[in-house]
Amino acid sequence: MSTNILESPAGASRWNPKVACALSLLLVFLCGGVLGAVTMDLLVHNRQRTPTFDTPSGKALYFDRLRRDLNLTPAQTEQMESILNDLWHDYRSVLNDSKVRVEQLLNEEQRQKFERLLQDQKR
Repeated sequence: MSTNILESPAGASRWNPKVACALSLLLVFLCGGVLGAVTMDLLVHNRQRTPTFDTPSGKALYFDRLRRDLNLTPAQTEQMESILNDLWHDYRSVLNDSKVRVEQLLNEEQRQKFERLLQDQKR
């Protein structure tokens, strides 16, 4: 009987060092992938974006910032709100008119693709 501690007892399976190394690397890689996915989901994809000016909430945020940063008087606030509402209305009109003109020039398949592109852009 051998007294060497490093020897395996009879019948015990031994790990191949190459397999152990490969499994360790795979485990580290998988943990890194999971950590990266969770980080992207929590910090990037779910981060709230500031709404764009062409949305009602974006318009309200922009107006509040102007009012606060410029320290507008009540009279100026009322006039600024009217001007920005006109601007927002004109902006929406131009976008809608342009969309109609583009759709008139496209065939049905192209219109469907164009709609998908617009929907993807909103995300």
